[in-house]
Amino acid sequence: MAGKPANQYSGTDSAVPLDQRLSRSSLTMAWWGICSAMFYLVVGAALAMGFGTRNAIVGLLLSVVCYGAINAVISRYAIASGLSVAQFSRRLFGRAGAALATLLFSATAIYYAAFEGSVMAVALNHYAGAVSLEQAYLIVVVYSVLLIFGHAMRWLDKLNGVLLPLYLLGLLATLLMAVGEHGYSSAWLDLVPAGGAVEYGWWNCFTYFMGVWVLMMYTWDYARFGRPEDSDYHARFNFGMPFYAVAFLLNGLAGIFLAATIPTEGGVSEVSVVLSIVQLMGIWGLLFVWVTQTRINTGNFFLGATNLQALCTGLGLGRVPYMAWAALTGLVVYLLMRFDVFSYILQALAWQSIFIVAWVAIALAHILAARGAPPADDTSLPAFNARGLLAWFAAAATGIVLLKVGDASLATFAAPATFVVAFAGYRLLSANRRRAWSASTDSL
Repeated sequence: MAGKPANQYSGTDSAVPLDQRLSRSSLTMAWWGICSAMFYLVVGAALAMGFGTRNAIVGLLLSVVCYGAINAVISRYAIASGLSVAQFSRRLFGRAGAALATLLFSATAIYYAAFEGSVMAVALNHYAGAVSLEQAYLIVVVYSVLLIFGHAMRWLDKLNGVLLPLYLLGLLATLLMAVGEHGYSSAWLDLVPAGGAVEYGWWNCFTYFMGVWVLMMYTWDYARFGRPEDSDYHARFNFGMPFYAVAFLLNGLAGIFLAATIPTEGGVSEVSVVLSIVQLMGIWGLLFVWVTQTRINTGNFFLGATNLQALCTGLGLGRVPYMAWAALTGLVVYLLMRFDVFSYILQALAWQSIFIVAWVAIALAHILAARGAPPADDTSLPAFNARGLLAWFAAAATGIVLLKVGDASLATFAAPATFVVAFAGYRLLSANRRRAWSASTDSL
């Protein structure tokens, strides 16, 4: 495996070998493409309008700290082991049990690819009316799939290295043009919902971001390409708080300001913000939207395709080349966009986010209890790990019940309760297993 050329490494059959790891600058440029989704601007604005600017900012700050702390642990372990989410999950749930984690990861990445791709397609259709929305969908999907052909991780760093300064300049230009067109007012700092301030609104804002903990899985599948000697840098900076300060806080503040400054019809959404930017900046607005969405969506397509490949490799389809899975990912994304199933996807994402929060908690519990990185060989693992699966499903059931009970206040505790049950349950079951093993050896 060590001598396998970089462009042949699939990432689904074994840990990433050391000679295939990326330099710190290459991995940084590849990963920072995730920070520019229009989603982050819109969420910041929506939270400020729903709970007040100050509550939104507190929630954003807490999320930056939480994400940075968890991903520091996750990234170090992923770098040390070189394992993907799919491979690591086999240690938590067994060879067959891990298939659900891989399916969740792939499906979520594909859903986000469809969402973000739709934003780009709507912007293109709005600016160039001669291009129908269906044609715009196809254009976005085709160029996105082409961008992830080959050894995508080595290509993403180059693409995002070019697009990162364009994104920052575009964001600054958008803010300046908004001020030039509509003037500046500090009222965006004092937004409150129509019904008045929401008590403990910061908690609502913080727990909302737990719904996108799939970024922890994103971190893992990117971090495994890091070099062991760069582990501290990646944990503290690349996957740590500085990244989320840009992704969540900077983008969130920009989104709050733009939503309070630029008039939008029908409330704040990704589409309404995008159309406002295109209307304000014309072709330059379209270019800015293209930069933001291309940066994030190459990651969505890449992770959707690699995890789909990992899932199907476990089903005996290991000989199917990566390019076929990339093309299939594009087809699924196009169908989701074309047949407008987003109302169903939103409910699916809410449930999936609970399972993903539980996965993160169990991964942390395993890592903190482990001594060093696990071996790459998993042939001795059982088909199902009852301890991991029991903790996972019990935690997910707890979260889903809190989501569906119909009480808005209880619903905000769904993700935190899921995390606590999953972490404590896995540690408890693991400790019981170790005590049982010790007792059996002592009796020999």
